[in-house]
Formats: sequence, structure tokens, C-alpha cells
Amino acid sequence: MSSEARPEEGTIRVEVAYALPERQTLLAVSLPAGSTAGEAIEASGVRERHPEIDLAQQSVGVFGQVVGLDTALGDGDRVEIYRPLKVDPKQARRNRAAGQGRGKGRGQGRGCGRGQGGCGAEGKGRATPRSSGS
Repeated sequence: MSSEARPEEGTIRVEVAYALPERQTLLAVSLPAGSTAGEAIEASGVRERHPEIDLAQQSVGVFGQVVGLDTALGDGDRVEIYRPLKVDPKQARRNRAAGQGRGKGRGQGRGCGRGQGGCGAEGKGRATPRSSGS
């Protein structure tokens, strides 16, 4: 049993987290056992501190796993409110790949950075005479 006293029997302690690029808000709340992620968010007051939070558009999770607002919480859980992505991850990769195509990017020009022989084991990629095995 933990030496840290619980506020009262039938109560859980959880944290509600919301992070912006420049700062993070982490609020601890005590709730009745069986409370949900949505109830924890409301009880924490995080939406008053961050009025831009729109739970109809943003996902929430518990320790990195996306959950619904009606998900029951356990003692010690951390409810996280995720900001919407500014760019779709697939599109971001396409944009980065398109930018590498200009000039000498990775894999172009002088091999792959492993000497003059190319991208493999010693001698691979070089023209070498072969002897006939007869």
C-alpha cells in the first residue's frame, strides 16, 4: 500500500494535461471513483484556462492511448487533450521528399556516403573483370 494518503475512500486522483508549443498545463483533480475522461476535463478547469479547446474537434487520451470522453478512469491516470494537427503527416512527408529532390540529396551524386564504391559491401557497384571459371 502506498504511503501517500488518498483524499477519501471511493475517490481517484487524476491529472489533466494540455500542451501548447510554448507551455504545458498539468492539473491534478480528485474525482469519485468511476468518473470519466470528460468529467475530469470539466472538473480540472482546463477549458477556462484554454478556451481554444474544442472537444468536438480534438481527441483525448489516457497515457497516449486515444479514448472517448465516456471512458472510465482509474487512480493515477493522466488525461491528455491533443491539439489538432496543422498538416497531415502523409502530406508533410511528401513535402519533405519534394524538397530533397532538388540538388544533390540523399542517395544522389557521389553514392551513399560510404566511400566511392556505392551503397553496399566492398566492391559492390564497381565494374570488375570476372574470370571464367572453366
